[in-house]
Amino acid sequence: MTAPTRSSSWLFPDLGPTAEDLALRALAQTSDGRFRSGQNGVQAVAATGDGKVEFVGLADSTLAHITSSMGYPAYYPVPPLGEPSPVKAILMDLDGTTVHSEEFWIWIIQTTIARLIGDDAFELEEADIPFVSGHSVSEHLGHCIAKYCPEKSLADARRIYFETTEQEMEAILAGRGRPGAFQPAPGIKEFLLELKARGIRIALVTSGLYAKAYPEILDAFSTLGLGDPEEFYDSIITAGTAVGRGKAGTMGELSPKPHPWLYAESLRVGLGIDFVERSSVIGIEDSGAGVCAVRLSGIRTFGLAHGNIRESGTEGLCHAVVESFDEVLGYIDSRARTG
Repeated sequence: MTAPTRSSSWLFPDLGPTAEDLALRALAQTSDGRFRSGQNGVQAVAATGDGKVEFVGLADSTLAHITSSMGYPAYYPVPPLGEPSPVKAILMDLDGTTVHSEEFWIWIIQTTIARLIGDDAFELEEADIPFVSGHSVSEHLGHCIAKYCPEKSLADARRIYFETTEQEMEAILAGRGRPGAFQPAPGIKEFLLELKARGIRIALVTSGLYAKAYPEILDAFSTLGLGDPEEFYDSIITAGTAVGRGKAGTMGELSPKPHPWLYAESLRVGLGIDFVERSSVIGIEDSGAGVCAVRLSGIRTFGLAHGNIRESGTEGLCHAVVESFDEVLGYIDSRARTG
């Protein structure tokens, strides 16, 4: 989907004309009741299909309301994208985009809850999957606790989760882990090498904590024969380290996708690209939360069709939804010709 960046007739300035055009759900008001459509300068209110992000259209701007399951919602201005320009850098998600590992991390959540409740036979239901993939560890575990064991604490669940993760990561790096845990995405090697050949900078951006994310990409790079990912990538931004007794955490889990901060950090700090130059950068994501994070950081988003973008109702926030990395290269070629 390709759209102009701004129109004075749009109900959602800098985002899109109407909820229908954006494939969003029209709402009478935001979930916190703060903004109501047609009242006090509000032109319209809409939400993504999964309800995780709401948009408030004002006369000359749009606000995004992220409804945090952790109890700390936030409002962000939706920045204009600006005119497309030749691509200088690409920001890429890890799970589902660079590496296919969702089933592994869902299994880790399931194993954690099984240990928490003392039932080795415990299994997640199909309906749980959208809530245990694509967000922070605490959000994933919080969903499961609320549904399956409300008498248990999040602190205990987190402790078991990180113990389980540490054991599995050590096993994987020692070559005796869960078979097929981290599979490189089809075509990713050719795509990354082509970007390198063109001098396009590449950043890896993930909501995963460093302890889980780095062994994952290290294992995938070993499979691909691409060497050290820290040498290959121009920037790697993770959700940091988990806080724990006797250990200081970084970043925290209140600011993962769909919040824009990981992508904003990658753009401005990781790559040193100023916000005003963001039109020369694109993001690639496979999840609705990731799409929102990229778009709220002011960057054009390419969504991968195999993810949950259509199911989450975020397709209208993408510049395009593509089947392969070759289509992204096609866009890069078109910008190079017209730039």
